Amino acid sequence: MDPDFLNAFTQPAAVDQFLAENIIAQGETKKFIKPTSSNNPKLEELKLLLIDWINTTLKEEHIVVKSLEEDLYDGLVLHHLLAILTKDLVSTLHLLVAIAKHFKPNLAMPPNVQVETITIENTSRGLKTANAVEYITENKENLEAQSKDDAFDELFSRAPDKLDAVKKVLLQFVNQHVGKLGLNVKDISSQFADGVILLLLIGQLEGYFLNLKHFFLTPASSMEMLHNVNLALDLLADGGLLNFSVNSEDIVNGDVKTTMRILYCLYSKYKSRET
Repeated sequence: MDPDFLNAFTQPAAVDQFLAENIIAQGETKKFIKPTSSNNPKLEELKLLLIDWINTTLKEEHIVVKSLEEDLYDGLVLHHLLAILTKDLVSTLHLLVAIAKHFKPNLAMPPNVQVETITIENTSRGLKTANAVEYITENKENLEAQSKDDAFDELFSRAPDKLDAVKKVLLQFVNQHVGKLGLNVKDISSQFADGVILLLLIGQLEGYFLNLKHFFLTPASSMEMLHNVNLALDLLADGGLLNFSVNSEDIVNGDVKTTMRILYCLYSKYKSRET
């Protein structure tokens, strides 16, 4: 047995119990969550959130899920879930692609499959719309470029000890400019999620004022946050600062790596600007 596998367990008894509960046939390969990660509070929070969403969605079907491990393995719950969500083709495609990639990673899916989407929200003030381009399968050209040139993948995977130092440099750069507006940024994952500070930063660096009619200064929904982020990405692309594909939802969801990539686009051009 691979010694690295054994190192994941704190006690030999844990290994014996794990293998007793999970039979691996000769020549078979299985992926498991290490026991050392099973007690991760964020993982537990995610599982509870997904269970609550499933139960809310399937309430009229009188289906109650208590455990993701025990209640979803036979596919019945997923069958009912897909039956309800079947008209949402974009979400269904994302789900099927993710399942196929996990269970058959060598499946030759066509790369760069993208669709133009429009998200419509019915609010008390009327209909709000947001246009975007979503990749259903991976952007192969972007992945190849990132695999060759992207320092952030290297930073996150091989030099996590230097991550805080890079964050500090980027935050100092951001605050150097948005500080003129009386703003102070401390957290990359949360404070750029609504797109407001990103838009104001771009305006400061590029030397123009953004009309308040064009974005939501105090976004009240994910739709409005997406609108702001998409506008920021469009401005960066128009300015020649963005030469790779970005999923705006990643920024809204607080993905640190994606946000740092965007900030670095600005930093690399304006880092020498005097205060």
